[in-house]
This record gives sequence, C-alpha cells and structure tokens, in this order.
Amino acid sequence: MASNITISQGVFDFLNDLKKNNDREWFEAHKTDFKKHKSEVKSFLEAAKANLSQHDDIEKMKLFRIYRDVRFSKDKTPYKSHFAGSFSRLGAHLRGGYYIHIKPGESFLATGFWDPNKEDLFRIRKELEMDAEEFRKVINQKALKEIWGELRGDELKTAPKGFDKAHPDIDLIRKKQFIFIRNLSDQEVLSPSFLDEVDKSFKAIRPYFDLMSDILTTNLNGESILE
Repeated sequence: MASNITISQGVFDFLNDLKKNNDREWFEAHKTDFKKHKSEVKSFLEAAKANLSQHDDIEKMKLFRIYRDVRFSKDKTPYKSHFAGSFSRLGAHLRGGYYIHIKPGESFLATGFWDPNKEDLFRIRKELEMDAEEFRKVINQKALKEIWGELRGDELKTAPKGFDKAHPDIDLIRKKQFIFIRNLSDQEVLSPSFLDEVDKSFKAIRPYFDLMSDILTTNLNGESILE
C-alpha cells in the first residue's frame, strides 16, 4: 500500500492565499499554482483509494471542483477555499461512502450516509424501531469511538410520520443522516503519516458499514432483496 504520499504546506499556503484573494483575476494569475496543488491532492486521494481498495470495494473516486455554484447563494465568491474528495462504495449491496476535506484550520474526515434516499431512510428507521440494540452496540464500539466519536447528522425535531415519538430509540429514529466526522489539525494533515492515519480511520468504520449493508439489503424479515 502507498504510504509515502503527503499533503504539503504549499497546499495550505495556496488555500490561505485564495481565501484572501477570492476573485477571478487573482485565480487566473495563479492558475499554475492551482494546477500544481490540485494534482498533489489528486495523487493523495488516489493513494487513499488504493489503500481503501485493500479492505473495501470502491466504485469511484471524486475530486470536487474548486469552482463554486453561486447562482442561489448570497456569497458570490467564485472559488472554494478547500480541496475535497469522496469515495463511493460499490453497487447496491455496499451503500455509504468516505470523504476527505482539506482546509487550513478546518480539515476533517467523514463517513457514513450523508443523504440516504427516501426508501433507505425508511428502512433504517424501521430497523431501529424494531430493535436498535445491535446498532447501538456497533456505534459504541471502543475502536470506532476512539477515532470517530459520536454518531452525527441532521435530525427531525420530532418523530417521523408513522413513528411513535415516545419510542425509546427515537433519538436514532429522528435522524436524517447517519454520519461520523473526525476533525483534523493542520499538524495531522501535514504529517508524513497522514495517509496511513486516513486508512486507519476508514478501516475502523467497517463494522458500521457491514451492519448498514445487512439492513439495506434485506427486508424487515431479514430476507435478501438483491437478485
């Protein structure tokens, strides 16, 4: 597995300068620098994907564009002040994904289910309504919590339609997202061991993904819905 690829201080320096000079004229004048650091981040993401593929089935990697869509935003600055990439798991039997966010002072890793579709969200909620014991056991595993902390995500203020607001597991049933976030210091991102640390973090979430795959590929009787 690749382990000698790093994120350089130059990436942070460029992003800091871009934040201070977020306009097209400055960006065009520094287009060569942008391409250089974009290529560096892409190489890092490709190495992370290679590592991930040793222990998970990854369908695709995406390096997000630095250009902002400002059509419906009050903030008209044309560029993002971060680099980011994601990795999607393969096919209907492996849902969820991984995300890396590189920004001075605000870097983080994320994983889980950011925007589950209506059917998946309902299936997860029904599973939690029937029995959340196994789910709680997995998300509270020591090895997972030491790296990822608590389950996060947007949630409803009350019970979803059709669910009892007094249900003992309503704190989980209310959720609209099922994600974990690990915040990173600049020192961690610039460390020579950052690539290995990313892989260690993503490995630790596997029991959670395995459980969610079991839920999302079966009906309420535990029977497979995959052909």
